[in-house]
Amino acid sequence: MRILVTGTAGFIGSHVALRLLERGDDVIGVDNVNDYYDVNLKEARLARIKERYPQFVEKRVDVSDRDAMARLFSEYQPERVVHLAAQAGVRYSIENPNAYVDANLVGFMNILEGCRHNNVKHLVYASSSSVYGANESMPFSVHDNVDHPLSLYAASKKANELMAHTYSNLYNLPTTGLRFFTVYGPWGRPDMALFIFTRKILAGEPIDVFNHGNHRRDFTYIDDIVEGVLRTLDSVATPNPEWSGAQPDPGTSASPYRIYNIGSNNPVELSRFIEVLEDRLGKKAERNLLPLQPGDVPATYADVQALIDDVGYQPNTPVEEGIGRFVEWYRDYHKV
Repeated sequence: MRILVTGTAGFIGSHVALRLLERGDDVIGVDNVNDYYDVNLKEARLARIKERYPQFVEKRVDVSDRDAMARLFSEYQPERVVHLAAQAGVRYSIENPNAYVDANLVGFMNILEGCRHNNVKHLVYASSSSVYGANESMPFSVHDNVDHPLSLYAASKKANELMAHTYSNLYNLPTTGLRFFTVYGPWGRPDMALFIFTRKILAGEPIDVFNHGNHRRDFTYIDDIVEGVLRTLDSVATPNPEWSGAQPDPGTSASPYRIYNIGSNNPVELSRFIEVLEDRLGKKAERNLLPLQPGDVPATYADVQALIDDVGYQPNTPVEEGIGRFVEWYRDYHKV
């Protein structure tokens, strides 16, 4: 298939593009390669793709550029779209809210319009576990109400789900939203905890541990995530024939619309995560224990049963193995 993947200089996007190319799909990659974090890492991810698959089409376009995105859709006529480009980060959304409106709302609108006007057969897009916000019922279920976000980032991802539903309803566009739960692994983002902890522990610097290490996160290894993305992409969203407006199910619809959690289904306490990292690095961390930060939630735990039932998703990488692979990559990439 010809597949448009946005965010291909990003962590998840680069891995997804590689897997699609590996199985024989044509991939058009879109990324503006902005400087939210280390541009050199983004360039290295793209170089890794192009080195293995010279046929990879790379387009340096901002998804919030309406005209550029319209031209790109018109020129390449993708059959399916995996939309992973976004302004990420809960904490940064407090400092720079406008960046989230441009990338996550305007950008998503341009993707929906591109799909609508070019007969795209399936749009799979990144949502986030942060949409659960103030919810405390665990594990988080796609059938739960998610109307109490705690950050603008979370609100923008919830808005994406709502926008997608309107296009599924109005234009019969099959859309599937994936609520990612704390993805980690090789080629990860430098603003994520694992990357920061590794750099500081190796440098002998103290690490900031929020919520006194009592955070519980559904840490999900990148290979498990990519497998779930591809399985979902291949399983085009369909209407739920049992959906009822009298008792509306938030995770499905009478339109071709689906929402799934994609996580490990096995939350790990942050303090344990750090212990495993210390073991793999062979060095103890100096911990600076801090309270919960504004916009953060104390725990995430994904109910992924719907994804298991519908596409056969089965995460199977324990944190001990995943962190070990990350440390190997980190030492090699940074020559430490």
